[in-house]
Amino acid sequence: MKNLVSTFLQSRIDAQDFPSAVYLVAEKGKIFIHDALGFAVVEPEKMAANIDTIYDLASLTKPLVTGLLCAKLIENSEINLSDKLSRYFVEFDTNEKREITIENLLTHTSGFQAWKPFYLISNFKSQITNLIAAELLENSTNPKVVYSDLNFITLGFLLEKIYEKPLDEIAGKEIFAPLNLQNTFYNPPKKWQKAIAANEKGNEFEKQTCTEQGFDVSKYKWRDYQIWGAVHDGNCYFMNGVSGHAGLFSTAFETFKISQQFLANQTTLLKPETCKLFPTNFTPNFNEARSIAFQLAETKDSTASDALSKDSFGHLGFTGTSLWIEPETERIFILLTNRTHARELPFANINAVRRRFHELAGSEFTLERVSADEARRRKLKFEI
Repeated sequence: MKNLVSTFLQSRIDAQDFPSAVYLVAEKGKIFIHDALGFAVVEPEKMAANIDTIYDLASLTKPLVTGLLCAKLIENSEINLSDKLSRYFVEFDTNEKREITIENLLTHTSGFQAWKPFYLISNFKSQITNLIAAELLENSTNPKVVYSDLNFITLGFLLEKIYEKPLDEIAGKEIFAPLNLQNTFYNPPKKWQKAIAANEKGNEFEKQTCTEQGFDVSKYKWRDYQIWGAVHDGNCYFMNGVSGHAGLFSTAFETFKISQQFLANQTTLLKPETCKLFPTNFTPNFNEARSIAFQLAETKDSTASDALSKDSFGHLGFTGTSLWIEPETERIFILLTNRTHARELPFANINAVRRRFHELAGSEFTLERVSADEARRRKLKFEI
């Protein structure tokens, strides 16, 4: 018998919000419910999703790789939140950008615009930091949170400069290997394709966005085939599939194993006190509540829903992924979908689905407690 969460998600699959969903809900390190529904691939062939299906996590890369690695460096006093970006990159040593800090990047308060198609305005990955440094800040006189890929692209370059290694190698050594992750990586091997949920056919969404923003899209060789087993994000694809803002592939279970590292009682990669960074609001009185690499549930209209405490922290991914963590209860909520696959534009806005997922998952905890209490009462009655 399907639980309330599975029944609801199947209804959204039937409504064609997304072709598949794999979710995992855990409490205090133990998996509570875990299920897979729908088809991970519809085109060019039909393949059912299962709990081991690998998804393009998109922007979940930001906290799961970049944020976690930055927290490790902060813990070891190798970087500080107050460090100026210009300390590491001379191109940011300008009147406008000299005061931008690592904290600004991690909390999206740098003033950088949300997005830029670097694959249309540069020829090499190495040019991107100069291009970001040349961008005019959008809110230098009125600081606010502006969620921006540019922040975490820059942080990815910062990590590579500090570690003197490519980001995928850093993540492999510092995160994937210590956690014994077997199905988590950048740039999945071609032989793994059929274990991976497919994304958009071509990059029509980004192509349309570029056109709307006035870019010349005629000279770029757009992917016009089924994106399946390669990163969906155009900038990350241009950066050879490895970036601080996108590119990570994983299963729900291994996403859960990384997510545990943000909880003081469960982490093995950080000191427990370091985990205080994640539920702490670094942007009080701003338009959005942000901690290190995460949004907080106290943000108005957060996808956490009212079912999660206000100090819960989470992140979304464009491809249809979601992670929220409630620190007090040590609950982890993971929802992976591939909403960009087998669907004409526009893609479904699934924020309401995410909120309902958290509400129903929370109610399943309540039902479990009621059932357990009833079982104890019956046992006691029988013994008496």
